[in-house]
Amino acid sequence: MTVMMTVMMTAMMAVFGVAGNAAASQKPNIIFFVADDLGWNDVGWHNPSMLTPNLNRYAAQGVILNSSYVQYFCSPSRNAFMTGYFPYHTGLQHGVILEGEPRYVPTNFTMLPKLLKTAGYATHMVGKWHLGMCNWKYTPTYRGFDSYFGYYNGAEDYYTHETKDGGYDLRNDTLVAKDPGQSHFDYLFTDHTLKVISEHDTSTPLYLYLPFHLCHNPLQVPKEYEQRYSHIHTQDRRTYCGMVTMMDESFGNITQALDSRGLLDNTLLVFTTDNGGPVIYGANNWPLRGAKTTFWEGGTRGAAFVWSKNLLQKKSYVSDGMMHAVDWFPTILHLAGVAPGKGIDGVNQWDMLSKGAPSNRDEFVYNIDTILNSTAIRYKDYKLMTGSPGRFNDWYPLPRSQGEEDATHEEDAKPHWKPQLYNIRNDPEERHDLADTEPQTMKMMMDRLHKWMASGVPPQNTPIDPRGDPKNWGGVWTPGWC
Repeated sequence: MTVMMTVMMTAMMAVFGVAGNAAASQKPNIIFFVADDLGWNDVGWHNPSMLTPNLNRYAAQGVILNSSYVQYFCSPSRNAFMTGYFPYHTGLQHGVILEGEPRYVPTNFTMLPKLLKTAGYATHMVGKWHLGMCNWKYTPTYRGFDSYFGYYNGAEDYYTHETKDGGYDLRNDTLVAKDPGQSHFDYLFTDHTLKVISEHDTSTPLYLYLPFHLCHNPLQVPKEYEQRYSHIHTQDRRTYCGMVTMMDESFGNITQALDSRGLLDNTLLVFTTDNGGPVIYGANNWPLRGAKTTFWEGGTRGAAFVWSKNLLQKKSYVSDGMMHAVDWFPTILHLAGVAPGKGIDGVNQWDMLSKGAPSNRDEFVYNIDTILNSTAIRYKDYKLMTGSPGRFNDWYPLPRSQGEEDATHEEDAKPHWKPQLYNIRNDPEERHDLADTEPQTMKMMMDRLHKWMASGVPPQNTPIDPRGDPKNWGGVWTPGWC
């Protein structure tokens, strides 16, 4: 080979190498925030008394999603985000994965980060997993994440990082992450996220999944945040609101770090709750009915928005387009240039999000639980529920200011429920049951429900396995027992 040919080939390789890096960098970064147990009325754009300035600013500059639906519980929603399938198609439709239960997202469902890696993405996760940990193959770094810092179970003490019944649960990738200083989870998660951002190769597109612990119980927050709500009489509400504001501050620190590295110039930022707020732990969903663990709108209609500096053609407005948690999967893959595969429940909503086009969805399944014989579906404006919708079935106003009486938030489950029908567009607070006055609509909805039910899989319902007890693993929740 002549010297001239060598020079020419080297130059061409350099050009194509730069082009390749440019092509990779043109794929947008995806930053996906999940707030835990955030109520509909616990964000500043729904309730001005909430101190969430960072979230408010990004929501106002982006697209507020007024009809963004999630599942009624933690694990089912995370299943939807990661797989694009309704939980009753994966077996995770019955409650949540409890500590010590050998339940999980089956490995035949390829998760979002693994597919994004085929498009050249760096994939990182910081926070709560809650999608199975009895075997290593069900844990984050085996499901497509390059790195993981967080905990496997559903609820931990913010300082000791132990579950309610004991057992330490904090990992850095697959290693136990020691925290002798017992820092608040939010400080640990924010600091680690900032480290991921600072070390990221900006020539590679970034997928950063941030399902933080806030604002899940136990209600624990540094006093400086709680004291900002000193006018609130109820202790639980005051602490919970402080947790929301602490989360907002973390959101602000993370977005500032992204911006300082130039990563926000080509980024889609998604913010969503995982379910409605639990009123027994200080959250509020007013004026929506119900709460976390129920099929009412207060348990399933989530506070959410999207933001981008350059990717949204229409922004600074409120979208009423129907969106479901399963839709994030194909929408994100569309942006990455990856085909999601056939058979998923999610639909690509990028035109709705970016242009204000009509939603590509006109129906979805809230849930189908054959153990409880409880179901809920939506078709256009109508919502059908059969069986019990849950254990919190009232409307729960905000706790009062000091000197006034608070409303009670007691469970009000009924032993039997007849099928119910609501027009959500006309009656978003679900106050007027139409089951008796619209029999033809009722029949049509029951027919649709039966069609949905035909494709379901049996719910996982495996009891707690004593082999998983942390006492068998040096006091640490550890995979390897199923």
